[in-house]
Amino acid sequence: MAVSDTGGKRPAMSVKAPMCPSRGVLEHVTSRWGVLVLAALVERSYRFSELRREVGGVSEKMLAQTLQTLERDGFLLRDAKPVIPPRVDYSLTELGREAAEQVWALARWTERRTPDVQAARSAYDEARNRS
Repeated sequence: MAVSDTGGKRPAMSVKAPMCPSRGVLEHVTSRWGVLVLAALVERSYRFSELRREVGGVSEKMLAQTLQTLERDGFLLRDAKPVIPPRVDYSLTELGREAAEQVWALARWTERRTPDVQAARSAYDEARNRS
């Protein structure tokens, strides 16, 4: 963890430092499924099966692991209702909403700029093939 001159206050975290605990948080928030779960929950709360449909392509096992990780990190609330059949809703905490808004902005940027990335890849591949 890198320490900045904070006048005796809490040391600053540096995600670039090899042992910084923020790297684990970053990994959870920016994982493939973490981003998509957070992005979905920005809109509203979801039940497990609804969330699995919303986040296309995720297995039950991966979704359960992702939800558990994000809940442990304080990003999600898991609300299990004592009814039959069992009903569990997932929603964002305040911390989760803040993280979700950040990754949602990145996801939207990615959607908008993918054609430019694809064009850059094609140009790169063509240049490499000519060499």
